[in-house]
Amino acid sequence: MTSRIPVGISACLIGENVRFDGGHKCLAFAMDDLAPFVAFTAVCPEMAIGLPAPRPALRLVQNLHGHIALRNSKEGSTIDHTASMEAFAGQRVRQLAELCGYVVCAKSPSCGMEWVRVYASQGVQKTGVGLFTRVLQEQMPWLPVEEDGRLQDPQLRENFVARVFTLWEFNQLMRRPLTRGGLMAFHRRYKLLLLEHSQPEYWQIGPFVANMDRWPSLEAFALTYRDRLMALLRHPATRCNHTNVLMHAQGYFYLYLTRAQRSELTGLIDSYRRGLQQLLAPITLLKHYMAEYLDAWLAQQRYFEPYPEALRLRYGH
Repeated sequence: MTSRIPVGISACLIGENVRFDGGHKCLAFAMDDLAPFVAFTAVCPEMAIGLPAPRPALRLVQNLHGHIALRNSKEGSTIDHTASMEAFAGQRVRQLAELCGYVVCAKSPSCGMEWVRVYASQGVQKTGVGLFTRVLQEQMPWLPVEEDGRLQDPQLRENFVARVFTLWEFNQLMRRPLTRGGLMAFHRRYKLLLLEHSQPEYWQIGPFVANMDRWPSLEAFALTYRDRLMALLRHPATRCNHTNVLMHAQGYFYLYLTRAQRSELTGLIDSYRRGLQQLLAPITLLKHYMAEYLDAWLAQQRYFEPYPEALRLRYGH
């Protein structure tokens, strides 16, 4: 990585005092852990459409026809910000094509990704998506998007970061003269990482890549591949899938290891499968053997280093 990865973020999450109450929701993971590796583009949609801080709180309101509007939350208020928010979101998202991820503020009627309160005649339902984030996801469906609250979950955090770094490498590939060989090499590097997330989709995307030469446009293929790649990686990695990947990698060293070494590695993988060991334990031993008995295909697999080790994301798996 030659430069920091472009990632969007709700401005309140980097400590800017832009919330309706004049405060912020600084996200420690973003500022302490991610910041050394990414370049944040901070956006506060509500400030961007001209609202002050502090300001009256906003909420999503659904009318009898099902249309959802962004309004001041004061009971009976008719002040509507829907048109201005949607216009801003459409224009701003078009400027964010280079982003490799986005962290949004949970529960916000502008930025929330899920479970945002929607006020309707039949009561309040947590079924909404913030207006800005809805436009973001509609225009860039491949983009990794996560909420600050969900990033407290170790598995969701690891999944988000892995997707961000994957998209970054793919975007770097797209900036160079695009070749079939380059795309094939990219896919080869990610095979074990994809297997970690979804075995059914892993077996589907392989034939898709193999038929690359049937596409009249290599760029059209690459963009479709990107969408399928990022959709596959949205599936949470499972202990079962990790175990399959570890056992697959183990097979590369069968002829080199002594019976005792094979037994030790097999036992470590099984201990991980049963939840008695962290993922880092069998991976560390496999990486030790990879250094001693070099295999070119295995050595290039992003599975073993999908992001900088300094992020310590697999320590708790």
